[in-house]
Amino acid sequence: MHLPTWLLADATPLPTPSMTVNPDQVSPGFIGFVGIAVVAIAVVFLLADMLRRIRRAGYRADIRDELDAEQAADAGEVTPERPAKD
Repeated sequence: MHLPTWLLADATPLPTPSMTVNPDQVSPGFIGFVGIAVVAIAVVFLLADMLRRIRRAGYRADIRDELDAEQAADAGEVTPERPAKD
């Protein structure tokens, strides 16, 4: 028998590690589910609120631009919407 074959045949396999921890004790369980659900609901409400605020800011900017254009028209100023007459 060759030396490498003899060494491989003589080697004993290492035992496979067994799970020593109870899987029920390391999972987050119901409390973890409730915690993640609360965070998810809070994120949905925060996103809806942010979207509402962004839309409101856009509407306010549009109204502000219209008011500025009206004031410029009343004062007779030259604006991009109302070029100067020669």
